[in-house]
Amino acid sequence: MLSRISLKASSSRSPRFFSTFPAFITHAPLTEISKTSNGVRVASETAHGETATVGVWIDAGSRYETEKNNGAAHFLEHMAFKGTKTRTQKQLEIEIENMGAHLNAYTSREQTVYYAKVFKNDVPKAVQILADILQNSLLDEGAIKRERDVILRESVEVNKQYEEVILDELHNTAFMGTGLGRTILGPDENIKNLTRDDLQSYIKTHYTADRFVIAAAGAVDHSQLLDLTQEHFGGLSSVSAMPSFKAEPAIFTGSDKRIRYDSMGEAHIALAFQGASWTSEYAFPLMLMQTILGQWNRASAAGKNVSSKMGQDIAENELAYSYSTFNTNYKDTGLFGVYLVCPDNKLDDAMWYTLDNMVRLCHNVTDDEVERAKTQLKAGMMMQLDSFAGVAEDIGRQMLTYGRRMTSAEIFARIDAITTGDVKITANKVINDEDHALAAIGPIFELPDYNWIRRRSYWHRY
Repeated sequence: MLSRISLKASSSRSPRFFSTFPAFITHAPLTEISKTSNGVRVASETAHGETATVGVWIDAGSRYETEKNNGAAHFLEHMAFKGTKTRTQKQLEIEIENMGAHLNAYTSREQTVYYAKVFKNDVPKAVQILADILQNSLLDEGAIKRERDVILRESVEVNKQYEEVILDELHNTAFMGTGLGRTILGPDENIKNLTRDDLQSYIKTHYTADRFVIAAAGAVDHSQLLDLTQEHFGGLSSVSAMPSFKAEPAIFTGSDKRIRYDSMGEAHIALAFQGASWTSEYAFPLMLMQTILGQWNRASAAGKNVSSKMGQDIAENELAYSYSTFNTNYKDTGLFGVYLVCPDNKLDDAMWYTLDNMVRLCHNVTDDEVERAKTQLKAGMMMQLDSFAGVAEDIGRQMLTYGRRMTSAEIFARIDAITTGDVKITANKVINDEDHALAAIGPIFELPDYNWIRRRSYWHRY
C-alpha cells in the first residue's frame, strides 16, 4: 500500500498539515466552483490584472468516436470558426481582432477545448462568442468541403513530425482496436467522407451540459461568470441524443509496430508500459519516476553533466541524439515510457541502457534521487501556472479528471508524502516483468526484437 493522501479532498485537514509550505503556496487564490441549473460546471480563480483567460473544457475527444466518425471532434474544432447563425466568419474574426483578443482551440484524445484571452472588460463578450460558436455553428456544406483540404494538408504536416507519428503509432499498437488507439485527426478516408450529419450527430451525442466546464483565470468575477454561463449555456441539453453510447474500454496489449526506412538519418523509438489513470494511487509516484529518468538532448548546454543517471548513461556512451520520458494519463489507464532519437548503429546499446535504468527504479533508486525529483516536479508544476492561460488550463483539466481542483498546497503534500519505497512499489507494478508496447520508425535494422526487450523488463537477482 502506498503512502498516499486520499484523492477525495483535504479541506478537513488542520492548518499545520500545510504549515511547512511557503506563503505563496498556502495563501494562493482559491478556485471558486459553481453549477448552473442545467448542470454546466463553472470554476474560476480570480487574480489582479487587466486580462483574463476564459474557456470551455468539454469531456469529449477522439476516444469517444467510432471507426466511422473518427476525426469528427477535430473537424468540429475547425468548423467552429467558420461562422454561426449570428456571425459570418469575417464578422467573427473582426470582432475578435477589435477586442485585441486571442481565440483558439485544440482537441486531444479525451478533451476538446475552446478558449479566449481577453481584457477583463471583454469577458462577457468572450463567453458569448464561445457559446455562439459551440451551439450555433452553421456547419455550412461549402465550408465543410473547403475545410477537408485544410485538414488533409494539416495531416501531411503532422506526418512530417516523427514524434507525433511515433506517439500515434504507439497508441495504435498499445490500445489496438479501441478508441484510445485511434488518431485525433482521423484517417484520410474519414476526413474526405465525414458529412454534416456526422458532425451534428457528434454534437448531439457529446455536447451536453454535464460534459461542459467553463473555466477562467485572471481578472474575472466568479458570480458574473456564473450568470454569463447560465445566460449563454443554460439552453444546453442535459441528456445525450445517444444516452446508450459508452466509450470503449482501454485494453492494453503488449505489442510493437516497426516502420523501417533505412534512408532516414536517425531512428525514432517510443517504448512504453501501461501506466495509471488520473485518479490512480500510482499517478503521483509515476510523475516522480518520469522526473527521475529525466530527459537529455546533445544540443543542451549541460552537455554530459546531467543529474539523471539515465541521462548520464546516454550522454557518456553517445547512445542517442536525445531522449525524453513521458507519463500520459487517461481516465482509466495511461502510458509510461521513453522516447529516443538514436543513430542506427547504437540501437542495441541504447535499448539495453534504457531498460536497465527503468528496471533499476524497482530496486536501486536512492533517497537523494527521489528528493531531487520532488523539488524538480514541484518547480515544473509551478512554472506551468505562470500565466492565466496555464491556470485556466489546469482548472479545466482537473475539473474534468478529478471533479474538483486540487490546490498547490495539496499537490505539494501529495508529492512530499511519496517515499522511496512507494517509487519502488510503483515501478514493480508498472515495469517489472510486464509487457510493453513499442513503436519505431527509421533505420531500425539493429533494434532488438520484442522478446529481447521483454526479457530485459526484469533483473535476475540471486
